[in-house]
Amino acid sequence: MTTTFYAPPDAFQNGWVRLPEEEAHHALRVLRHRTGDEVIVVDGVGGWHRLRLEQVDRRTVQGRILETRYEVGEPSYRLTIGLALLKQTARFETFLEKAVELGVHAIVPLITARTERTHFRLDRARRLLIAAMKQCGRSRLPALHAPRSFTDILNASEPLRLLCHEQPGRPRQRLHALLQPAIEEALVLIGPEGGFTEQEVQQAEAAGFQLVSLGARRLRAETAALVAASAFLLCQEM
Repeated sequence: MTTTFYAPPDAFQNGWVRLPEEEAHHALRVLRHRTGDEVIVVDGVGGWHRLRLEQVDRRTVQGRILETRYEVGEPSYRLTIGLALLKQTARFETFLEKAVELGVHAIVPLITARTERTHFRLDRARRLLIAAMKQCGRSRLPALHAPRSFTDILNASEPLRLLCHEQPGRPRQRLHALLQPAIEEALVLIGPEGGFTEQEVQQAEAAGFQLVSLGARRLRAETAALVAASAFLLCQEM
């Protein structure tokens, strides 16, 4: 299996690609690549490139582009998931990794009324996304936003805007009933461990969000986000 590396767009010049320091170290010290080896490099903005390594030494690992494709591994729709920051960072990080695998286009960490932990390390999260992108064969890195308030994200413009809510007695639709093959762009919001407050639900409805159910069982927040992403994937690709 050909190894996949990541290099940002500014690492590409005149048909050559120079691997960033961390990727170069992995290629040289861990995988023991040598001059003449072929590798795959993705640029995170939809480009997939097959290279032949022409220089491999302690200072530089770079190669010449042999083939370029675009949007490899990318879905036809753009799904943004807004998930409230969780008390346990590991659970949010599990969501980040799996969201990449499931084709999520953008991720928005949310700060809601019941959010208890507001600190978020964008640098660490981005590294997790890059690793997942390389592992699963995507060519586009999901957009990762800085944490946003709940009221701020209500101004989003996606044509399909959904809020997952499981409060008994409140009318809501099943998610699969809203998913049609023609969907191109959507936003799904998932609350924290304690869910959304009644005021937040009312605000979302007033802003045009539709309330949806993810089934009869109570799901952890990160599980709910991945179930929603899986539902879109199932409807659009399978």
